[in-house]
Amino acid sequence: MLLGWMPSPHMNTTSALLNEFDTQVQTLLKRGYPANIVQLVNPLRNIIIKSTFPHEINFSEGKIPFVIVVKDTVVPANRMIQKVIKDSKKGVIALRPLTTQQFSTLSTVHIPTNDVYLLLDIDRGKQTRNVTPQDALNQIFALGRSPLTIEEGIALVTHYPEFLMKNNCFSLLASRTGTDKRVPALWINAKKEPNLGWCWDGNPHTWLGSASCASRIGL
Repeated sequence: MLLGWMPSPHMNTTSALLNEFDTQVQTLLKRGYPANIVQLVNPLRNIIIKSTFPHEINFSEGKIPFVIVVKDTVVPANRMIQKVIKDSKKGVIALRPLTTQQFSTLSTVHIPTNDVYLLLDIDRGKQTRNVTPQDALNQIFALGRSPLTIEEGIALVTHYPEFLMKNNCFSLLASRTGTDKRVPALWINAKKEPNLGWCWDGNPHTWLGSASCASRIGL
């Protein structure tokens, strides 16, 4: 992985990016994603080296250069979260009375049409801790950034389980039901499991920020 990696005159930046891309592909295969995922994501390899984004991983600050996102058209989100493993604990869902299928993407957020795509320049939302999700959404849009969907949040903690930290977890403001004020979020529950649950959009939490990205790239 690119843990702590920054470009330097002694490192082939292109090779490092491609190595990280390949590592993410292998992670998907190890987590039980279908074998044809390699064919689906392979065209994105050349895109990654042509894109402009920060190249540093910083878990404490919540910064990630890129992740491969798989849509629920390939693997349903309620199965994807179970493939997340952090400290030997599998991810769980606590969305009751809702299901992942009841959430859809905000009309103001544009997702690539293909089944897999790249999420670039990700921020866990440290500056939006203790800010209501609705206010955080306005801040994210004002910065020209985009909130994340359920699938994108799961992708983050699939490839980087360390990204999910106690007292520093994150909401996924781009996925909403359209009928109520529930906002999905990822956190670590009392059993220390990665947990996909929800909070109200008017409630701030000191331990919960709102994640965002700079852009998405598909084919």
